[in-house]
Formats: sequence, structure tokens, C-alpha cells
Amino acid sequence: MQAWQVHENGEPSEVMRLAEVERPVPGDNQVLLRVRAANVNFPDALLCRGQYQVRPPLPFTPGVEICGETEDGRRVIANPALPYGGFAEYALADARALLPAPESLDDAEAAALHIGYQTGWFGLHRRARLEAGETLLVHAAAGGVGSAAVQLGKAAGATVIGVVGGADKAAVARELGCDVVVDRRSEDVVAAVKEATGGRGADVIYDPVGGEAYAQSAKLVAFEGRIVVVGFASGTIPSPALNHALVKNYSILGLHWGLYNTKNPKLIQRCHEELTELAARGAIKPLVSERVPLTEAAVAVQKVADGRSTGRVAVVMEGTA
Repeated sequence: MQAWQVHENGEPSEVMRLAEVERPVPGDNQVLLRVRAANVNFPDALLCRGQYQVRPPLPFTPGVEICGETEDGRRVIANPALPYGGFAEYALADARALLPAPESLDDAEAAALHIGYQTGWFGLHRRARLEAGETLLVHAAAGGVGSAAVQLGKAAGATVIGVVGGADKAAVARELGCDVVVDRRSEDVVAAVKEATGGRGADVIYDPVGGEAYAQSAKLVAFEGRIVVVGFASGTIPSPALNHALVKNYSILGLHWGLYNTKNPKLIQRCHEELTELAARGAIKPLVSERVPLTEAAVAVQKVADGRSTGRVAVVMEGTA
């Protein structure tokens, strides 16, 4: 089969190589899946660079999120078991963690429903307890993780403010349903959000960026607000001033979605059921901005790594939806 492999750590476009390799053999409690579509995530770039919290042995195939097909023809969503990731014709996955692909979504959309939307659901509902009528601020609102949070926030009845970088991404954020869009490249984020909220700030702030975005969040979080720390796409991990959280009376909430797989896997299933229902009635729909063949996977991962994509980029196998 064909598979992209990383033999040394570095930038995705430099270290990912397409090769003909043996089809992986499932271990205990594993299943072999024919990959129908693989979604590109920022962690794929971190895996290539050797900067992710999981460091699979070299060589490995990146690709942490797929829509695949079982031997009996079922269409499923899965997180491949590294080192046999999703940028290949076949991947391995935990047989107990397979989720049915929603019928309302095609393969690329189904692949994109998993990590980003589960992270958004757990962050907004499990951790921040977002309520209808509250104001939600989403950093990197036009990206893969941010776009999911925007849609979930709107579905929950929140007023959503999206912060983006660039006019093209601002247009995407508006199409996603953001009530207010702030372009950090041409506007003062703090001033614009304070103006939009009458000086009150946001009840919930969803931050997959870190760095300067977190500094802005601390200035913009409302009384009894909640900042959900999802990741550090900026490459800078902030050091929160806890005295500021005390004086301003807000919460800083960490979210590591992967922990639920081991700590409370039943919640993963419950979340998927709710996401499937939301997708069925059109309340959410993954924004797949680009679909590329397997041969272009390395270029796609680099594009996401460089922050040049909107929504999700999906690697779609020949002959699938």
C-alpha cells in the first residue's frame, strides 16, 4: 500500500515521504481500516517536528483523524493507532473506539467531525458550561478548531465573536455565523471586542492559539468568565498571572480532550451522539475548504502548519466521497 512516512523530525514538507510499504497487521483489540478520508490537523505538523506530546517511533505515518471503512463495509470515524496513521491507504485503530460516521456527512466532513468538534463540545459544554445568551469569543475562528467552536457556540445560542488574521479569514468567519468578526491584522482586538460588548467582555473565551491571544483574553474576559485553554498554535505557551484571575474573578480552564479516552470514554460516545444529531439537523457542518489526493498530503500538512488554511483540509482517497 502507499503511505507517507517520517524517518526524521523536521518540517512536514521536508520529512514526509510517500512510499510503498506493507499493509499493517492489527494487534490485540485493533482493527484494520481502509482509509476513505484523512483530516489534516495541527498535531500532524507537531508529530513531524517531534514536538507533540506523543512521539511515535521512527519511521511513522502521521494522520490522527480519519473516516475509514471496516472489512464488513461499515463507515466509521477513528483516531489511527500510531505509528500507522491516516495518511495511507490503510490504517490501524482501536476496535473499541470506533464511532459510526454520520450519514448526513460525506467522508471528508465525517473525518473532520471528530477531534475539533469533540474538543469544542468538551471545552464549551463540559468545561466552560456555556449558556444560551452568553458571549463566546473564539480565537483563530476561521481555522479547523476555531470554526468548530463557532458553530457549536451558535448552536448553543451564544453570541459569537470571531478573531481572525486577514480579510480572507474574516470572510470565512462571517460565513460560519460569527456575530462579530475582528481582524487582528488591521484592528485592535481588545478595543474592538470591548466596543462590541459595551465594555463587559466575553463570558467564555476559546483559545487554541496562546501567546498574544491569551494576553488579549485576560483583558477581555468578563466577570465570572471562563478562558478555555485548548492549545498553543502560536508556538508560545503563556504564563498566566493568577493574581489577575483572582482580582477579576475569572476561571482558567485547561482542556486535553485525549484524556477522556482513558478517563471517561463513555463521554466520548455521548458527545459523538450529540454531534451526530446536530449534524443531522444542519446545526453544524465541518468546513472542508480543500480536498486533496493522497499524493499531496505533505503539502497539505505544511499549509496547515504555516497557518495558511481555513476550516479543514482533507486528504481524500481515490474512489471515495
